Amino acid sequence: MTIRNIVTLPDPVLRRKARAVTRFDTALQTLVDDMVETMRAAPGVGLAAPQVGASERVIVVEYPEDEEVEDSPKKLYVLVNPEIVKPSEATVLGVEGCLSIPGFVGEVARAEALTVRGLNRRGQAMRVKASGWLARIFQHEVDHLEGIVFTDRAERIWQPQEPIVDNV
Repeated sequence: MTIRNIVTLPDPVLRRKARAVTRFDTALQTLVDDMVETMRAAPGVGLAAPQVGASERVIVVEYPEDEEVEDSPKKLYVLVNPEIVKPSEATVLGVEGCLSIPGFVGEVARAEALTVRGLNRRGQAMRVKASGWLARIFQHEVDHLEGIVFTDRAERIWQPQEPIVDNV
């Protein structure tokens, strides 16, 4: 596994709609492994393939299984060709940051809950029901696959005085 460079704006790969994955080969497995390693080293809670310069529809997310319980074990999600289905009508405003836009945060309204469907790293269909911050992370990462960054959706953007611990 290799830690890859995280690309930042204005790199054009971040504004390009990513290509659907059609081959579940060794190159895809290497990309997934590298993305997980890169996300953890950053540190972050999610990463989309365009953020490491690969214009492919792949995201990785790692978040505690129970965000209410301190030191809850983290669960790793790998989704290929993810789609958000069944977003709740209820939205919630939250502060987001991004590994590809270091030094800035913004308030973004996102669906409070959703279902995301896609394929796992082996090409098998999967669905994840998410709410709260996990739902926010999935929406943020899927946006990257569409060439959208959080600042496009933010109601307000600023540079915090304190370093951000959990970048999305």
